Amino acid sequence: MMVPAHTLYAEALRRGDDLVARDAEGDARRLAISDWVGAAGEVDERVLDRARGPVLDIGCGPGRHVRALRRRGVEVLGIDISPVAVRIAQRRGAQPVLRGDVFAPLPRAGWWQTALLLDGNLGIGGDPVALLSRLQVLLGRGGRVLCETDAHGTGVRVDPLRLEDVGRRSGWFAWARVGADAIDDVASSAGLAVTDRWQDADRAFAELR
Repeated sequence: MMVPAHTLYAEALRRGDDLVARDAEGDARRLAISDWVGAAGEVDERVLDRARGPVLDIGCGPGRHVRALRRRGVEVLGIDISPVAVRIAQRRGAQPVLRGDVFAPLPRAGWWQTALLLDGNLGIGGDPVALLSRLQVLLGRGGRVLCETDAHGTGVRVDPLRLEDVGRRSGWFAWARVGADAIDDVASSAGLAVTDRWQDADRAFAELR
């Protein structure tokens, strides 16, 4: 059965169940929604150690990073295009979280000191160079991007994706994947430089300035 992607995502958020994201070549990967609706884990917390406020969390989902930063006393704003994700985040004490699109007007452009692109959100919109270029406008002088990349060897892949649940699937939408081996070129094309990179458990990250 065909179901809109936002519907599958919203239902999975409410249940706390994972989904499958499948590309046009048939490769599937898990969307760890059961982790996203929980508390920030140890790896998340170590990434957030690098964040300097004020922080803009792009694609914040149910708000686990927003909550973790607020507990530290860091000024933060989470944005997400899913109204269900925003409501769940707000209900769980992630404040402030707004429904918003990173490519639309946002509060305090040129003021943010850290932008978060975690949980695959470097792929938003299917054009990581355009996304990082947009962050140049939103970040203040000396600002940084903390992003999560795919594994070394992935390169840059712009694939149509669809979401799948038991017996149901969404239509296709644009998404990008950027491997640890490709983040330098992508960042440079957006006018940024990679100032650090690291692996933690099975996840890969980079800091851009």
